Amino acid sequence: MTQYLNLPSCLTAVCRSADAGKFKSTFVDALVVAVTFDLFGTLVAIDRPGDPAATVATALRDRGVTVPDGWSERYTEQHVEAPAGAEIPLPAHVAAALRAGGVDASASTVRRAVVAAFDPDVRTRPGADDALSAAAARGPVGLLSNCSVPELVPRTLIRSALDRETFDAIVTSVGCGWRKPHSRAFETVAGEVGVGADALVHVGDDEASDGGVEAVGGTFLDVADIGLETIADRLRAGDQPASLAEASPCR
Repeated sequence: MTQYLNLPSCLTAVCRSADAGKFKSTFVDALVVAVTFDLFGTLVAIDRPGDPAATVATALRDRGVTVPDGWSERYTEQHVEAPAGAEIPLPAHVAAALRAGGVDASASTVRRAVVAAFDPDVRTRPGADDALSAAAARGPVGLLSNCSVPELVPRTLIRSALDRETFDAIVTSVGCGWRKPHSRAFETVAGEVGVGADALVHVGDDEASDGGVEAVGGTFLDVADIGLETIADRLRAGDQPASLAEASPCR
C-alpha cells in the first residue's frame, strides 16, 4: 500500500495546506493527529455465527466437501503452528482441521466456504461516519482490524454507510500477519499512514487488543468510555491526545 507523508514520531507536528494534498484526509492547519480505528464493534456491528464450526461445516458441505466426524472439536483445536501474536488465516486453519480428519479439499474451495460462512449483515454504529470525518480533518486516518477471514473487511465496508475513501490505510491481521495487541500490527498501520507507532491515536472497543497501542507509546481511546460522538467533538475542538483520552463524565 502507498506510503504517505513521513511525519515525525510525535503528535504535535504542524502540517500546512501544502502537505495536506499528500493524504486523502482533509486536514489543513490543525496540529496533526494520526487516528486509526478498529472496525468490528467500533465503527460497525455485525451478527457473528452463534456456532462458527457448524456454520463452516454447512458451507463446506454445500461445496461438496466431506466434513469429518468430531468436527466441532477439530475446529477448536490448534492445527497450525505460528508465533505468538501471529494471525492464522481461517481458511488455512479449516484446511488443516480437515486434513487432521483425513479429508483433503482444494484451498480455493475451503476459502470460498469460509468467506460464505462469515458473510455479514452490517450495521453502522451511530457517530461512526462523523468520527471518521473529524479524524480526517486532523490528519491521516487508518483502519486496523483483527480479522482472520479473507474479504470480510472489504465486504463489511462496502455494506456499511462508511466512506471507504476516508481511510489513508486499511490494515487487517489476515493481511499483515499480526493481531492486535502485537506491536507489529500497530507498527504496520503506523507505517502506512506515515507516522511512528508512538504517534498513533487508536480508537477501539476492546482494551485487551486495541489497548495494545499503549505498549508502543500510542494513545488508546475506548469507545465504551468516551463514545464516537465525543471523540468527534474533541477532534474538531483541536484536542491533543491527553485530553482526547479523558473519559466522558456522562457515559
